[in-house]
Amino acid sequence: MKIRFNPGQVVLTPGAIDLLAEAGQTPGEFLKRHICGDWGDLSEGDKQANEKSMKTGARLMSAYPTKKANSLWIISEASDNPTQRELTTLLLPSDY
Repeated sequence: MKIRFNPGQVVLTPGAIDLLAEAGQTPGEFLKRHICGDWGDLSEGDKQANEKSMKTGARLMSAYPTKKANSLWIISEASDNPTQRELTTLLLPSDY
């Protein structure tokens, strides 16, 4: 998989840290999918919106199931440069 954008600073909410620890998974495995354009369990409309955002620099979002079947979201904030984001956050839907 080819990296499509730089995520900028990467942060995790306490809930995401706990979820990943419980699932025995690492942030890197989900972050890699996100920065390579595998948007996970999003609707086709949301995936198309991400593809448009790849051209404009707007916010990107992904959603992935963990081994515990809980959902982990990743949000990369908008930037003026489509290949660069300022901040990427791994979080739970309830953290949003």
